Amino acid sequence: MSHSHTEPPADIELRVKALESLLTEKGLIDPAALDELVDTYENRVGPRNGALVVAKAWTDPDYKKRLLEDSTAAIAELGFSGVQGEDMVVVENTADVHNMTVCTLCSCYPWPTLGLPPVWYKSAPYRSRVVIDPRGVLAEFGVRVSEDKEIRVWDSSAEIRYLVLPERPAGTEGWSEEQLVELVTRDSMIGTGFPKQA
Repeated sequence: MSHSHTEPPADIELRVKALESLLTEKGLIDPAALDELVDTYENRVGPRNGALVVAKAWTDPDYKKRLLEDSTAAIAELGFSGVQGEDMVVVENTADVHNMTVCTLCSCYPWPTLGLPPVWYKSAPYRSRVVIDPRGVLAEFGVRVSEDKEIRVWDSSAEIRYLVLPERPAGTEGWSEEQLVELVTRDSMIGTGFPKQA
């Protein structure tokens, strides 16, 4: 999602950019290496934890029941807990409901299961528009949800973080958790995307 920024960067962002520029000029860091680290935590390590939770729920009905009843405890069973993940609620996508998450006040995000939040998640346009026009925002992500399906937007806070349990892709019956993990995307656990198809 690309939007023009409506407000100047925060003071901390400006300081980080200045420090990064100075360290790069002095040859102390490689910007490509930094980009690779951010990509790792934003798209691979963190979301992989959430993907393990989703795949377990898709293959283990007892675990799924626990996950939907006490998300924090069920996620902790797999070793994922801690700061930004102390109080989790998992919401399930179904044939009738599509869920999306946002933090309208800032950028509360479940770091232990999803890693670093994407830049667009923290942007003012996403945070304000997703609650007013979720279908329009989904369309910008290239996601089409049928008109007869209800869309629910869950607003994270300092107390509660949400994770979407996406619908299991058709044609994956009999697949192992390890195979299913590869289909789960970060955006499918935020609600701005779907899992990869089998």
